Amino acid sequence: MSLLAVAVGGRGVVDPAEPVLRADDEALLRGRAAFETIRVYAGRPFKLAEHLDRLASSAERIGLPAVNRLELEQLAQQALDAADSSDAVLRVYWTPTPVSIALVSALADHYDDLRARGQKLISLRGVRADEPWLLPGVKSTSYAVNMAAEAEAKRRGADDAIFVDADGVVLEGTVTNVWWRTGDTLRTPSLELGILAGVTRQTLLELAGPCGYRVEEGTFGIGDLERADEVFTSSSVREILPVVELDGWSYDQGAAAAVLQQALRGRAAKV
Repeated sequence: MSLLAVAVGGRGVVDPAEPVLRADDEALLRGRAAFETIRVYAGRPFKLAEHLDRLASSAERIGLPAVNRLELEQLAQQALDAADSSDAVLRVYWTPTPVSIALVSALADHYDDLRARGQKLISLRGVRADEPWLLPGVKSTSYAVNMAAEAEAKRRGADDAIFVDADGVVLEGTVTNVWWRTGDTLRTPSLELGILAGVTRQTLLELAGPCGYRVEEGTFGIGDLERADEVFTSSSVREILPVVELDGWSYDQGAAAAVLQQALRGRAAKV
């Protein structure tokens, strides 16, 4: 992550090399903090309000102090102004101390190439968060398992992984939501499975109808993807990425991913 700017609550914009957390902050000690990652288009963060809504919900579920939205909005703008970058990645953090942080980093330059060639995925055994204490839908800084899954995928020659439960039910990607198309129907796992309520996922639910697709949310087995006409993933930073291989199954790059990617960019341009 190439940092361009950092802003901290009570301090404003700081040198990215300066320390911003206390040594006993549980964000560091236990990974007990909430965060959001937001794509910045033409200097404007896309759906910042929705991301802050989810941040506030995650913080409440983790047991953190109430999120200071106004402070985070101000820090985000300060960091964006200091970064002076048209297209970038904004991350906002809320820790138990509490400390509020906004980071702006350069946008990775390989996503368009990956979109052009399509990604190769593997499935890995994940945990279905169907109990409240498993914090379903919470976006916290406890991301070691997700990163380990991505590393395992790369070790096997793939680009990333998706999680399935012990019964083979499809859940989500390491940092993405999963979609597939059969005919004119798009399918994606239901939020009732404890997956993250992706902001881009919700945007695609809104865009699907105008783009000519209907959507089914539900509980689907990994075999359902074998019969799909196309598969793709969604996330705020990576946007829509088509899948050309999953566990040895091959897919053509279909129309839905391309149409929805264009529609997503169009929606972002109107913000």
